Amino acid sequence: MKIALPLLSLAVLAACQTASLPAPQPETVAMAPDQTSTAEASPSPGEQWLLGSAEARIIMVQTWNEIAGYVEAQAAARPENSVILAPGATAEAPEYLACGDRPLAAVFDADETLIWNTGSTGAFRREGMAFDPAIWSDWERTGAGKAVAIPGALDGLARIRAAGVEVIVNTNREAVNAEGNTETLRAAGLGDFVHGSTLFLKGDTPGGSAKDGRRYAISENYCVIALVGDQLGDIADIFNDKSLRPAGRLELSQAPGFDAKWGKGWFLLPNPLYGPSIDGTMDEIFPPETYWTPTQKE
Repeated sequence: MKIALPLLSLAVLAACQTASLPAPQPETVAMAPDQTSTAEASPSPGEQWLLGSAEARIIMVQTWNEIAGYVEAQAAARPENSVILAPGATAEAPEYLACGDRPLAAVFDADETLIWNTGSTGAFRREGMAFDPAIWSDWERTGAGKAVAIPGALDGLARIRAAGVEVIVNTNREAVNAEGNTETLRAAGLGDFVHGSTLFLKGDTPGGSAKDGRRYAISENYCVIALVGDQLGDIADIFNDKSLRPAGRLELSQAPGFDAKWGKGWFLLPNPLYGPSIDGTMDEIFPPETYWTPTQKE
């Protein structure tokens, strides 16, 4: 079902939609304080896989080819509905904002979606520091040139733009660091973005880290035909309900009303480094019905 929203209702709807939702995990890499010097520092297994492995690069390129191909096809077909969930939509009754005659856009998260934060990730690891908001803010302001485009992103964005689709970034980087964040994207080769037009940052709308308010604002001017991120909150705030444990998030993500959207308007890239997906107790990840004990022990 398609729904159009009048401009004057957006701020109120955004505030109501996000007020009961927790802020998603920061778009930063929280390093375990288990290293004490540069000499002793070594990347974590997740960092080794994501940032250094051929396997991760291949998965990223494959996914970006899928994203670009889908956007190209949708641009040619001109859909009636966007892929942004309407306020109040549920898995049982998924409703999406109407496109009208608005120009087409694809909306992307930034960190670990368009760029890898290699500079800050390495610094946290070398210094043996846990995540520090002040240092992360410094990274936002001064890290241009030290973050790199994710494999496949540059070619994918070129294809999307060639199809006549606007590229918009919706990130939880801070609005107060807009200049540094814009320069970081530019230095990574991703293009020039304009804050409030093609770049939306935390603080631009009510709701804090929740992104639905910004998605509604984007939808005032664009028909969004693809949402891309590394966290479920990059797709819809409904997935960030604080009451959801890992099994609940998994169940919600595969509800029939939502499951059909994965790879068809909703896209996620792998991120084993941080976020609400990195959660779960032994019993949640290894449920009792799967328990097994070796028959032979030395």
